[in-house]
Amino acid sequence: MFVILLPHFPYEPKPAMPSRPDTSDYLSLFLNDVPLMDVRAPIEFSKGSFPNAINAPLMNDEERHRVGICYKEKGQDKAIELGHQLVSGDLKAQRIEAWKRFTATNPNGYLFCFRGGLRSRLTQQWIKDSGIEFPLIQGGYKAMRRFLIDSLEALTASSEFVILSGRTGTGKTRVLNQLPNPVDLERLANHRGSSFGRQVTSQPSQIDFENRLAVAMLKAHHHVGGTVYLEDESRLVGRCALPESLRNRMAAAPLMVLDQPIEERVRIIREDYVDQMTADYVERDGTEAGWLNFRDYLLSALDRIRKRLGGERHSRLRQMMEDALDRQHRTGETGAHHEWIEALLQDYYDPMYDYQLSQKEGRIVLKGGPETIIGWASR
Repeated sequence: MFVILLPHFPYEPKPAMPSRPDTSDYLSLFLNDVPLMDVRAPIEFSKGSFPNAINAPLMNDEERHRVGICYKEKGQDKAIELGHQLVSGDLKAQRIEAWKRFTATNPNGYLFCFRGGLRSRLTQQWIKDSGIEFPLIQGGYKAMRRFLIDSLEALTASSEFVILSGRTGTGKTRVLNQLPNPVDLERLANHRGSSFGRQVTSQPSQIDFENRLAVAMLKAHHHVGGTVYLEDESRLVGRCALPESLRNRMAAAPLMVLDQPIEERVRIIREDYVDQMTADYVERDGTEAGWLNFRDYLLSALDRIRKRLGGERHSRLRQMMEDALDRQHRTGETGAHHEWIEALLQDYYDPMYDYQLSQKEGRIVLKGGPETIIGWASR
């Protein structure tokens, strides 16, 4: 019998992929739009979280409430025990599946809770028990929120700002976003900043707005650098309030004034507030409900400035608007809106703006059309 001796190759298992460590590099998280999984309760998430964060809670609001009461009355150990009782069996399996879907979709993401403590570590352990290593953010929401507050204050104090102003309808936001380093406050607040400025989707909470603003300022500083361009806004953009320190810097910053002929302004207003808003409401609500909700949006916006318009002028403008809406509904054409838009601009918005601008004459560094503004800023 022959024995064939084969060469011996010792078995070497493939090294396991190294798991990503937990992190406290908040700047990198925000600059790179890293996906975040917020395991706090929905009520906490709704009050404020971060861009690129989704809510995948360990406990719902009721469960969190019950555990909180237990913690106050009986201490941490009993609270943890109750938490395990409330989130168990099929419910626990469902939540783990939701986390696993997030990890599969966002392999470069991180999870966090309020302080980076018990909830995030328990979530991390349950995910690990299912076979997945997934990192958490040290310090959690509280540390990230403090980082953004401090960053916004520091950048507000140190940045050079130039403000883009102009009469209503000049297309300031369109021009702003063609400038070298813009921060679009209206986009961050999801509101155009006037009585007609509401969007079909809701505004962020005040905390969410501040967090979005801080991230935008960090990106403007680290990704682009140099002068930051902002649109001239009042203290409130819808219901979102600008930080007082930023308002003070904006009030002292150089001003560029965008000019456009009245015909172009009417066209821009009609595109943004009639054509686009009609399409947005119909897309959200369907043809009939969308039309009715758009009609209500437009009339309600006019009604909100009734006192400032005066009764007679408001009634005249409202009749023009109703006639234009009726024609739009019958024919699909929006040209009839031209009449009330031009009247509202010339009789209401322009005198108000011209007075406000007269108080800022010493800050104006440039007046001109879009090409002039963009060319000067890009020099």
